[in-house]
Amino acid sequence: MFSLTVRDHAMIAHSLPREAFGPAQKLHGATFVVELTVRAETLDENSTVMDIGEASKILADVLDPLRYRNLDDHPDFDGQLTTTEVIAQHVAGAAAERLRDRDHLAAVEATLREHPDAWASCTVELGGRPKGRRRRS
Repeated sequence: MFSLTVRDHAMIAHSLPREAFGPAQKLHGATFVVELTVRAETLDENSTVMDIGEASKILADVLDPLRYRNLDDHPDFDGQLTTTEVIAQHVAGAAAERLRDRDHLAAVEATLREHPDAWASCTVELGGRPKGRRRRS
């Protein structure tokens, strides 16, 4: 399996209105370092997973509607808690929609790093549904 990872960042605001989130229940800001990893069983005709510039543009296009926004008011998250895991799922799903027509690609994973020691990821198999969410801290 081959992989290509590109990185960007997004500053957002949100609240997590449940007791489990302690002080994060209130409106607060977060800056996420966002990694998009594209996986392929085989390389394309150029001997790459995909073009790095194109992967970077896909990630930027997915993040642009989220940047400097209060996700509590964002229609894509209506009725959801905007945890790091949920945002990772959103990014992975949006990127997967842009990559589904690439026959050699197997999966896309979005990793959101909210701190150097804590992050969450979601993997979407292309042609499938989200594979799962993991959190490390």
